[in-house]
Amino acid sequence: MNEHVSDNAGVIAFPPALYAVTLLMGLGLSFIFPVSFLPRPISLLFAVFALIGAGWFSISAFRAMNRAQTAIDPAKPATAIVSDGVFKLGRNPLYLSLTLLYLGISLLFNALWALLLLLPLLVVVKIGVIQPEEVYLERKFGDDYLSYKAQVRRWI
Repeated sequence: MNEHVSDNAGVIAFPPALYAVTLLMGLGLSFIFPVSFLPRPISLLFAVFALIGAGWFSISAFRAMNRAQTAIDPAKPATAIVSDGVFKLGRNPLYLSLTLLYLGISLLFNALWALLLLLPLLVVVKIGVIQPEEVYLERKFGDDYLSYKAQVRRWI
């Protein structure tokens, strides 16, 4: 019996959707049970830095992936290992950008509940998205991916 192995990472959900749903839950909880945790000027300052970082990482990662002509959506087949540009700093700059965006919005709204949900979200992303992607890339690209993985950290 032939086992069909699909040519994608088989992640549990579209990663931006995971971040969006969790953020909306956190913002909703913060609206219902408001808890300020930082003075507004500090919260805004950190929010701006996080949002700028999110923008930089996402734009840089999209450009590098487009140059390599590989899929950005993990439901589609990868055609190359992207190891240049921002991918020299970390293997997952798009997830880092989503994390910074989430953090920036949480800080913008001074939403403690959203921040508290970030840690469980990152565990879900690691187990349900990043680990399946790494298994897929190891299976598809073998030693080339293992070499890249040994040289570049997961986040930064």
